[in-house]
Amino acid sequence: MDILKDFGVNPLLLIGQIINFLIILFLLKRYMYRPILDIIKKREEAVKEGIKNAEEGQKKLEEAVVKEKEILSNARAQAEKMLISAREESEELKGQIEETTRKDTEKMVEQAKERVREEARQAEERLIRRIGEIAISLLEKSMIGVFGKKEQKIILKKAITELGKQDLL
Repeated sequence: MDILKDFGVNPLLLIGQIINFLIILFLLKRYMYRPILDIIKKREEAVKEGIKNAEEGQKKLEEAVVKEKEILSNARAQAEKMLISAREESEELKGQIEETTRKDTEKMVEQAKERVREEARQAEERLIRRIGEIAISLLEKSMIGVFGKKEQKIILKKAITELGKQDLL
């Protein structure tokens, strides 16, 4: 005990700080860690859904290509029996089908990607705001009994300013 006093350490204050740290650690683990994991799971599900939609779009494109090949086979069989003008019309139809299918697929994939990007951005903004709020709340609660009201207000104003600079509030 004399060694602690020689270094200017107050054992009761040290024990109190350890207990405060453990309480804050428990609160952070219980009330921040789980919501963050929930947000990450939701984001992961949204990304998986976007990938699934993109895969479905790819499958539709492949089906369309298969259907296109079948149509072309039939068109070729009929083209042999028809005049040259009928051949030109079937080629034009082929091009239109390919273009429409490609545009539709590209549009679906892009929409899915954009939706995933937007949802991820919104989730990140909500998470950042929530972390800032919790940090201020924890700071307020941890200063009670340690600092006077005036010092608490000064520290809180400074912390809010710093968090505001970092876009956490």
